[in-house]
Amino acid sequence: QVQLVESGGGLVQAGGSLRLSCAASGRTFSSYAMGWFRQAPGKEREFVAAISWSGGNTYYADSVKGRFTISRDNAKNTVYLQMNSLKPEDTGVYYCAEDIVGVGLVAYEYDYWGQGTQVTVSS
Repeated sequence: QVQLVESGGGLVQAGGSLRLSCAASGRTFSSYAMGWFRQAPGKEREFVAAISWSGGNTYYADSVKGRFTISRDNAKNTVYLQMNSLKPEDTGVYYCAEDIVGVGLVAYEYDYWGQGTQVTVSS
């Protein structure tokens, strides 16, 4: 059974930074791509970033490109999302997810999900 546990969310002022972590257990973490998604109130869950199993390939939504960085430490079974220059529109619940087939860019391509961590950016 795969378990993904996010942490690191919180309240931050616009322009600030946060670093999210997602700890994985229950399967060979290093074999699969990981992604971050977010969901704002009243909106659908949207893709934020993804990283291949090796960390050699990363993908970002246009809205976060240049501000967010996804990374992973396979020795620690953890994936990270460094978020800089945060904006109020970045507010939402952030989820990490595992894709056992490829490196998906949409939510339905992911197989396992964490419970989410709240990020609130005040103006």
